[in-house]
Amino acid sequence: MRIISLNAWGGRLHEALIAYVRQADPDVLCLQEVLRAPGAAPGWAIYRDAKAELPQRPNLFEEISAALPGHDGFFCPTSRGELFDGDTTIAAAFGLATFVRKSYSVIAQGLDFVHGHYSCDGWGQHPRPRNAHCIRLFSHRHASSVTIAHMHGLRDPAGKGDTPAREEQASALVGLIERVWPGDEGLVVCGDFNVLPGSTTFEILARLGLSDLVTANGLVDTRTSYYLKEGRFADYMLVTPEVKVARFEVVEAPEVSDHRALLLDIM
Repeated sequence: MRIISLNAWGGRLHEALIAYVRQADPDVLCLQEVLRAPGAAPGWAIYRDAKAELPQRPNLFEEISAALPGHDGFFCPTSRGELFDGDTTIAAAFGLATFVRKSYSVIAQGLDFVHGHYSCDGWGQHPRPRNAHCIRLFSHRHASSVTIAHMHGLRDPAGKGDTPAREEQASALVGLIERVWPGDEGLVVCGDFNVLPGSTTFEILARLGLSDLVTANGLVDTRTSYYLKEGRFADYMLVTPEVKVARFEVVEAPEVSDHRALLLDIM
């Protein structure tokens, strides 16, 4: 089974992203920062926040779905706000997306907020709402199951240091996982956590037997050349001892976001 976790950056490197998703052909694709705007015209729109104006793909969920026709897609919104196409306003939802190859059976799943609540009338105040999605998959080929969870951690303008909100977020993630994961099979947890390697987040996740593959392999950078700030950690992939790792990679090329994709092959 191949699992890929990636912050899609709203599809800002759209052509490279779609090409990579097709080529990598994951069994499970865990995406953060995905947009969905049913009825919106194909193409680009602009996200505005204070002085920032960022190009986004309002139909990114549908575009990824088209690139992976052999997968079932699950869209998990945290908020619904406005994008702009010239003078046209587009109502778009923002959140997580999980794609699962149809040959696997989804036998359990859970979705919940790890910070804040759903914002239906705008993107929300900073730190904005965040959620996590947890699925349990059955492999008919191997007659076994595995649980996979991913999260987009809250962004704090003050930085990535530990805060009470981040500790509560980690505890909420554990609570969600415990509702789905039976505890006696492999567990994979991944995503853009927006924390530093020494965060108490990892102490809380360690209660489930999870250890991080990024730091364990001495890797110090999960960002691409498109990220120009200091602090190169953001994305993590954690596993329990039951997960038999055949390959783990922080993908350096192609660059499809300001985050690098995390690729895990398990036996």
